[in-house]
Amino acid sequence: MALKVKAVEKKVKFSKDDPGVWRYVMSPDLYIALSQEKVIKEAALRSGVSRGVMQACWDAAGEVIKAWATEGHSVALPGLGSMRFGLRAKSVEDVNDVKTSLIKTRRIIFTPAVDLKDELKNTSIQITCIDRNGNEVKRVTSADAGTIEDPENENNGGENNGGGENTGGENNGGGSDDNGGNNGGGGGGTSFDTGS
Repeated sequence: MALKVKAVEKKVKFSKDDPGVWRYVMSPDLYIALSQEKVIKEAALRSGVSRGVMQACWDAAGEVIKAWATEGHSVALPGLGSMRFGLRAKSVEDVNDVKTSLIKTRRIIFTPAVDLKDELKNTSIQITCIDRNGNEVKRVTSADAGTIEDPENENNGGENNGGGENTGGENNGGGSDDNGGNNGGGGGGTSFDTGS
């Protein structure tokens, strides 16, 4: 199995007044979202338990994960990794200025397990290139190093400089295209913005 990616030629702008440049912008070509019912049915088949039992286990696990994560725990997701909540907030010099309004966003941070990262690293990628007129112009099969972004590591060596924990400034990561897409960075941990 291979991951499918589209490289679509779009006009990319880095500011409001920028006339923009044409670039091939890559994004995953995702299949349809699988419903919870389909996942439970497949898990029941693979485990040999009834769908009713699997549904009860699924619901109970979801409630436990939600409860523990909102209490501040990093919660294991079997075979996948772990999740926890985090936030992005502005930093202030004076302790008297600390207040909840400094919190910009609350986040859910997923840290993949080593096995899951290895699986992704070893999965080939097929890229379909589509020009600005909607015509397929090229197909490419991956020959990349398979580097996986590590949300726990601030300096993971990838090209996306917006990843990881940001302790000094705004975590921007990149520009945006004229179709509303965002080339922003991801990553884990708590980000601190020194701006006001």
